[in-house]
Amino acid sequence: MSTQQQGKVAVLFGGTSAEREVSLNSGAAVLKGLQRSGIDAHKFDPAEQPLQALAEFDRAFIVLHGRGGEDGSIQGALEQLSIPYTGSRVMGCAVAMDKVRTKWLWAGLDLPTAQFEVVEKESFSEEDAAAIMARLGAPVMVKPANEGSSVGMAKAADAAALAQAIEAALVYDDTVLVEAWIHGPEFTVSILGDRALPVIRMETDHEFYDYDAKYVTGDTRYLIPCGLSAEQEQRMQQLALKAFKAVGASGWGRVDVMQDADGQFQLLEVNTVPGMTETSLVPKAAKAVGLEFDQLVGQILEMAR
Repeated sequence: MSTQQQGKVAVLFGGTSAEREVSLNSGAAVLKGLQRSGIDAHKFDPAEQPLQALAEFDRAFIVLHGRGGEDGSIQGALEQLSIPYTGSRVMGCAVAMDKVRTKWLWAGLDLPTAQFEVVEKESFSEEDAAAIMARLGAPVMVKPANEGSSVGMAKAADAAALAQAIEAALVYDDTVLVEAWIHGPEFTVSILGDRALPVIRMETDHEFYDYDAKYVTGDTRYLIPCGLSAEQEQRMQQLALKAFKAVGASGWGRVDVMQDADGQFQLLEVNTVPGMTETSLVPKAAKAVGLEFDQLVGQILEMAR
């Protein structure tokens, strides 16, 4: 598709979620990449502009991370306006954004994922923490059900720490996921169309791949090749594609996976609007197969529907 056929493109970034700052960085990179390719692309921040103003655009490139951008909300608005947009549809975004429903779905399909418990704000008491720890074993990982970028996540090694971590996570969400701790390396698989890109292994000196490891310290190591055998990497890619399609995701995205102490792969989550600075994980994986950043964002835009 020619740049003229793409028409006037709104690059949606910023927004009002806890991931606003990350989105601003991703969106600025995507905007520049599209403009360098001759696309008539413009910044659109829903926190600063009314959604009705989207009616003047021909298509939309969504780079809104978190709530309002990755949960199906903006996708529904664009469908009402009959504007083609990048990435997953409403249902795929809504399911993938909800870590609890994603886990239930994977468990129902016998896709491998760590054991977990669900905590609801209205019924949680500190006494529940000891029972959860007894069922899952120590340590555990605590995650708000509907946040990304590791916002609100914490590791807990005993019942008292778990109760504290749950209370902190409930600030961000009324539902919290508590997962059995996985001892092993963390990987991510980027998805572009129906293709799984090369696997990336993340190594950090932090206890886990948290917000600081992702965006602040700059000392995380990203390994391509990832260190798996060719057969293992292919198996992880196939698993990631199954997990991605299982939640109804499409277009492009990322699936996070860990390898446990027994060497088995365990699914973590699906990102339907991953980070998109030029040094983010999806661009790194694309570059490994010869796709430069501007080509990558161009391909994603061409898949808008």
